[in-house]
Amino acid sequence: MFKKILIANRGEIACRVIRTARAMGIKTVAVYSDADANALHVQQADEAVHIGPAPAAESYLIADKIIAACQATGAEAVHPGYGFLSERASFVEALSAAGIAFIGPPAPAIAAMGDKIESKRRAKAAGVSVVPGFVGEIDGTDHAVEIAGGIGYPVMMKASAGGGGKGMRLAWSEADVREGFESVKREALASFGDDRVFIEKFVEQPRHIEIQLIGDAHGNIIYLNERDCSIQRRHQKVVEEAPSPFVTPDMRRAMGEQAVALARNVGYTSAGTVEFIAGADRSFYFLEMNTRLQVEHPVTECITGLDLVELMIRVAAGEALPFTQSEVRLDGWAIETRIYAEDPYRGFLPSIGRLSACQPPEAGREMVSGGTALVRIDTGVVEGAEISMFYDPMIAKLITHAPTRAQAIAAQADALDRYFIRGINHNIDFLSAIMAHPRFQAGESVTTGFIAEEYPDGFHGAPVDADTRDAIASTAAVIQAIEAERAQLIDGQLSGHGAEYGTDWVVELGGEQIPVSVSDGASFHVEIGDREVSVETDWRVGEPLFNAVIAGKARSLSVEKAGSGLKIATRGASHRVRVLTPRAAALARHMIPKVAPDMSKYLLCPMPGLIVSIAVKEGDKVEAGQQLATVEAMKMENILRAEKSGTIGKVNAKAGDSLAVDAVILEFAA
Repeated sequence: MFKKILIANRGEIACRVIRTARAMGIKTVAVYSDADANALHVQQADEAVHIGPAPAAESYLIADKIIAACQATGAEAVHPGYGFLSERASFVEALSAAGIAFIGPPAPAIAAMGDKIESKRRAKAAGVSVVPGFVGEIDGTDHAVEIAGGIGYPVMMKASAGGGGKGMRLAWSEADVREGFESVKREALASFGDDRVFIEKFVEQPRHIEIQLIGDAHGNIIYLNERDCSIQRRHQKVVEEAPSPFVTPDMRRAMGEQAVALARNVGYTSAGTVEFIAGADRSFYFLEMNTRLQVEHPVTECITGLDLVELMIRVAAGEALPFTQSEVRLDGWAIETRIYAEDPYRGFLPSIGRLSACQPPEAGREMVSGGTALVRIDTGVVEGAEISMFYDPMIAKLITHAPTRAQAIAAQADALDRYFIRGINHNIDFLSAIMAHPRFQAGESVTTGFIAEEYPDGFHGAPVDADTRDAIASTAAVIQAIEAERAQLIDGQLSGHGAEYGTDWVVELGGEQIPVSVSDGASFHVEIGDREVSVETDWRVGEPLFNAVIAGKARSLSVEKAGSGLKIATRGASHRVRVLTPRAAALARHMIPKVAPDMSKYLLCPMPGLIVSIAVKEGDKVEAGQQLATVEAMKMENILRAEKSGTIGKVNAKAGDSLAVDAVILEFAA
C-alpha cells in the first residue's frame, strides 16, 4: 500500500480524498495556486506545495508541476479527483514515465473514453445502445448545419473532450447551430484545451441515468447500481439521487451489463461512470463514459456502504476487489444537492466573494418520520473562505440518506433550512423549492427539462403554503417579543414604557398585513386571526437560525436584519418581513411605494466576468432577441441579448475587458 499520495486537485474533492487517505493511514500532499494559499484542502493535508498563479491553465493544469511536487515530497501516487487533469491520458503517461502511480484508469482507457467521439465508436463495438449522431470531425459551421439537418432537430452540440456541462449547446434550428457552434468550440478550447465538437440527436423527455463502475487489474469489473441525475440546469447537474425512481430491476441489470461490457472492451480499471440517456419508454442510449470519480459519488456510497475513494486507492495499489456483483447492496435512498455560489433570483448568475458566515447543518444521524436519516456534508470551504472567479462556484454537496425516498427528501429539505450562508448569493432556496415540488416528489415524471419546464420565467421563490405562512409570521412576532423584552432590560432603551407581551402587532409579509398577538408562558403563543400557534424556542438575539417547534413541527428559519425589518428564508423562498404596531401599519398603507429607476436603456453586465465579444457597434439597429455581447464567467460563456428593438447609442466595453456586476456594457439611444 502507498505511504504517501498527492491530490492533484483543490476544494471539496481534495478534502474528500484526504479524509479517506487519513483513515487508511496514508500521508497526503496538497497542491495549491495563489488563490488557494489559505484553502481548506491545504490546511488538512500533511504537506502542501505551491504550483503557480490562480488561473488553472497556469497551475492545476500543468502536469510538469504536479510531477515535480511528487518528486519533491516523495509522493508515490497521484489521485486526480475530477476535472483538471483527471481525464488526460498524457498526464497518466507522464506519471508512469516518472515512476509515479496514477489512482485511476490506464491511459488507453482514458484516451478511448475521454474522447467523446472515440467513445461512441467503442461503445458501438461493445454492443452498447448509442444515440444517433455524427462522430467524425466537423469542418466548420456550414458542415455542422449540414450534419444537424441530416440527423434531424433538435440536436446537441458537445465538446469532444468535455464534461461538467461545459461546451454544450442545444439547437432547435439551423439558426441555433450557426449562432452556437463557434461558442461551443471556444468554451471547449478554454476549458479542455481541445476545440473538437460532435453532434448527436437530442432525445426529448429524457432522463439522465448513470451506472457507477469499479474494476481491478485482476479482471473484475462490477457495477454499483445507478444514479439519477436528471435535475440539471444548462447541462450542469443540480440534484442527484440513488437509486433512480424510474429504473426497474430489469432495466438496472441491462444498463449495468452494458456498462461492464464497455469497460471490458477498453481494459478499464478503477472507478468510472457510464452515462445513459433514457426515454419515456425506458429505452436507453449511451452518452459518454467519465473515466474518473464523479461529483455525485456520495449517493452511491450511501446506498452500497462502500468508500469509492478507498477502492480506487486499493485497486491502484494492485489489490483485488473484495466483493462480487451479487454482494453489491442497495440500501435505502440517497439525495445529493449541489450548493453553488449563484443567485437563482437573478437567472442563476455566478456570485463571488468572501463567505462572511457559513454554518452548515450538523452532520450525522437524525430522526425522521418512520426511521433515521444520515446527513453528510462534503465541502472544501469554511467560514471566511473566498469563492474565486477562477474555479467552479460549488460551495458544498449536501447528502441525505434514509430508508425511503420520501424520508431522504424530507431530511434534505430540513438540512437545507439549517444551512446558513452569508457574504455571497447562493442557491439554497432553489434547492429547497425542488425538494418541495410535487413533480419531483412524485419522481416518475422528472426529466432533464424539469427546471426549464417548471421555472420558464426564472426562479422567484417557492409558493408559500398556509403552514409556512403561519410559521414565518409567528417567527417574526416571537423575535419581536424577545427583542422587546431584551430592550427593556437595557438601561436607556425601553425601560418603564416598552412593549409588553400581549401587545398586538401587525406582520407585513408578501404585501399582506397580518394582525398577530404574542403571549408568553411555557412557550410562546401567537394568535393569527382565529388561530393560535404555539412556538417553543430558545433563540437568542443575533442568532442566524431560528430553531423552533412551531405548531408541533420542528422548523429552522434563517433570519437576518434587513433595513427596518427582517429577511426570513425557509422552504424554498426568502421573505422580507416587518413587524409594526397597529398604528404604524395603518400609516404604512398610505405610503407611496418607491419606483425603481428605469435601466432599460442600458445593457448591464449581469455578473463579474470577462467580455469575450461585442456583437454590435454604435449606430447599429437591433431587434429583440439579437445577440449584443458575450461574457465569460466561471469558465462558461453567457450570451446577452436585446430585450427590445432599438439603436445602439454608445458602447462602453470591448473584448478582453474584465467587468464588475452591473457595469454598463452599452447604452441604447434615447
